[in-house]
Amino acid sequence: MTLPDHDDCDPNGQSTDPSAQGRDQGVAGFDELLRQRRLAAGLTQADLAARAGIGVRTVRDLERGRSSRPQRTTVALLATALGLTGADRDTFLVAARGATALPAPTASGAPADGGPTTAPTPEPVPHTFGLPAPVKLIGRDTDVAELADLITAGPAAGIVNLVGLAGVGKTGLALAVGERLGAAHPGGVAGIVVTEESSPGEVLAAIATVFGVGRSADLAARLAGAPALLVVDAVERAPDAVAETLRSLATSTPTLRILATGRHPVGVPGERVWPVAPLEVPPVEAGTDLASVARYPAAVLFLARLRQVRRDPLDPGEVRALADLVRRLGGLPLALELAAARGRVLDLNEMLDRYGDRVLDLASRPATREAVAVSLRDAVAASYRLLEPGEQAALRRLSAFRNRWSVELGEAMLADVSGPDGQPVGTADQVPLLDRLVALGLLSVRGSGPYRFRLLDVVRDFAVEQAAAMGETTAIRRRHATIFARLAGRIAGELSGANLPAGVGRLDEVSSDLSAALAHSANDDPHTALFLASRLPRWWRFRGRDVAGRQWLRRVLDDPRTADADPTTRAWAKVGLGQLAAEHHAGRQELPAVQEALATFQEVGDVPGELAAHTILCRVWTAAGGYDRARRHGEAVLALANRSGRVRDLAVAQNNLTWHEIRVGDLRAARRRLAAVDQLAAQCGDDRLRALTVANLAEVARLDGRYADAVTLGRRASAALAELGDPGHRRRVLGTVGLALAQDDRLDEASAVLAELRARPAGALAEPGPADGPDPAAIRELPPGYGACASIEATIALRRGDRELAAEWYAVAARTYASGHDLRDVAEALVGLVATTDDPPERTAVRDRLAAVCVEGGITLLPGERALIRSSGGVPRRNGTAAPAQ
Repeated sequence: MTLPDHDDCDPNGQSTDPSAQGRDQGVAGFDELLRQRRLAAGLTQADLAARAGIGVRTVRDLERGRSSRPQRTTVALLATALGLTGADRDTFLVAARGATALPAPTASGAPADGGPTTAPTPEPVPHTFGLPAPVKLIGRDTDVAELADLITAGPAAGIVNLVGLAGVGKTGLALAVGERLGAAHPGGVAGIVVTEESSPGEVLAAIATVFGVGRSADLAARLAGAPALLVVDAVERAPDAVAETLRSLATSTPTLRILATGRHPVGVPGERVWPVAPLEVPPVEAGTDLASVARYPAAVLFLARLRQVRRDPLDPGEVRALADLVRRLGGLPLALELAAARGRVLDLNEMLDRYGDRVLDLASRPATREAVAVSLRDAVAASYRLLEPGEQAALRRLSAFRNRWSVELGEAMLADVSGPDGQPVGTADQVPLLDRLVALGLLSVRGSGPYRFRLLDVVRDFAVEQAAAMGETTAIRRRHATIFARLAGRIAGELSGANLPAGVGRLDEVSSDLSAALAHSANDDPHTALFLASRLPRWWRFRGRDVAGRQWLRRVLDDPRTADADPTTRAWAKVGLGQLAAEHHAGRQELPAVQEALATFQEVGDVPGELAAHTILCRVWTAAGGYDRARRHGEAVLALANRSGRVRDLAVAQNNLTWHEIRVGDLRAARRRLAAVDQLAAQCGDDRLRALTVANLAEVARLDGRYADAVTLGRRASAALAELGDPGHRRRVLGTVGLALAQDDRLDEASAVLAELRARPAGALAEPGPADGPDPAAIRELPPGYGACASIEATIALRRGDRELAAEWYAVAARTYASGHDLRDVAEALVGLVATTDDPPERTAVRDRLAAVCVEGGITLLPGERALIRSSGGVPRRNGTAAPAQ
């Protein structure tokens, strides 16, 4: 028995040395015991040295207490020279190795090394023996309470084992539980610390010692009838000896409960394993203000240790680094303390830059020449060595996951790895292997969803190093990429209709693994990369990653190694190119690719692919100004969906053709199509499509001058889209509501909608404010989505009689809309600009521009718009003549 390793200090950095605590309390040590035994044998120091075959100076130093940790062989030679056998020899060896301090003489006055054959009466002894006073723990209140209940509610002679990585705080937690349970155990609460190569006899002798009896044979009598609690720390150092001792105690001392700590279970009957998890870390969404981050125990511990080496308070610019660093350290107390110690020299941003990608290199500085530096790599390696070869291979495989994963994904990674029973995990139950990793504290399980398993970052990093050392990295990453390509392929079919939000959510949960799989396979396995990328465009589009997604698709399609890939896979990738390019108004550049995809799908008879290609071509040709071609593709979708009985595709086709009806000014036809869309969407249970239909009905009502209906419909659609998690389309319908309110002279309500539209996501560009009018420099930087705000501002100004300000805002709207793909919006903004421009030459120029837009977009102005233009002095001309009334 001996002191705990440095890396098994309690989470607050306090020493858990029971022998040191005992010496502080004035109990006898090995030096006094050796002197007593020598004198009892009638030997001088020289005589004992000669009998033992050691130097007399060694004996002298031991008796003077100058050698606190004599070598095991030296102590064994001394025990033989003194003629010690049985329990006396075990007690002598235990005392020499500092397992726990030997108690002072008991109440009966008998010395600890030669007590009576019967145990003394337990009443006068204190409640705790050989245990240092626990320090206040951080973030462990629930654990302490639950463990106390588990121990007291459990059977007598039961064992609860706290298992986890070195440095996770097992010892500190055990001491806190022992303190809480002192009153409930009148027989006392005592503790020992196991050392390497301890024999069962030595372990038993140490236990007897801390409970105040001189021989292990007296322990049963000492604890008879009085419940007691024994804390056994670091059982992994001599697991066989501890297991044999605990099995013996279960029958000989039925009132003794045991709380053990170690890096793996003891393996005795009735053992209850309690994995000790790291401290809770702030999630990504916790924010970047100190008050929010400091609510989490891992951050509290880090800050407490930082204050010990740094007086200056945290700078606001360090808070984000604090959260990132604590997350990277995984809430492991040892890691937090080692990192905080660097705060004497580094600020937190420097610390994150230096150690964020190599936390395993964090190590303590030896306090003395004899001390050994402890690093995180050492701590993880100690637990890794406890695994069987098959378990080590499994951990290396699992290190490929970047974040949380499910049993299904873990099973796929471990398909041909042998589990604890020697059977391949793919053909046997994988739960025992996962349970083993959880029990050892290498794998954490949090949450209730399928994606609840995660390796600590320090464990994952160590396993990655081991995989690299064994030459397994490429094979593991290739397997990982294949698994996530298959997962994306299954989910891709759900990325439409009512299943879209759920499918997007499933991909969101594995987004970091998808990125890692794509990055690796693009270099090492391009066919897998092509398949994976071809299944992600809808997800990329929904999450606003159209530019990055398009770049990935272009890269894998242009890779000559994918030229012989499956034609339909390449075709789906090309459709994705067009879909994503259309999102940032570059669809025309990908027209050839989408047309090639359509030809491939038609050739192989792939109806879903053909429908998707027609739909994208409809959209891209609309943006490119090829309105007749766009309509033909929309009608092709309608016909093909009708022939194949695909209800949702019928609804999508009708919805897309609605825009063409609005473009030519046929609002009645637009309403008919939307009524059909609503019916079809209800039939296939697509709530998102129904919400978009209501949004389009609101826009048609506004264009038709039915502003109150437009507001009612728009607000209904906005609420539905918010619930469905579609912020892009919700913003569009809010623009419809704001314009309808302004056009209906409900200016205060319109201003409230405008304020909501201006509440931009973090990092979005600022809009020109209404106070001083629009800023021309800012206008050039505005994305198309801000045209709605400008149109609302213009309409509000016009209704308030400020024609000059209205003209400025209509100009902003026209410019921002012009960079989009819907010229109908540009035309409406130009109509407003014509109506508010007082200078005749300028008004003529705007009318000419409006006429050009109508020709380019095949747009027919609505009656209300033409009336507004006439009131300003004319109608837009087409080819030099006035446009005929429609």
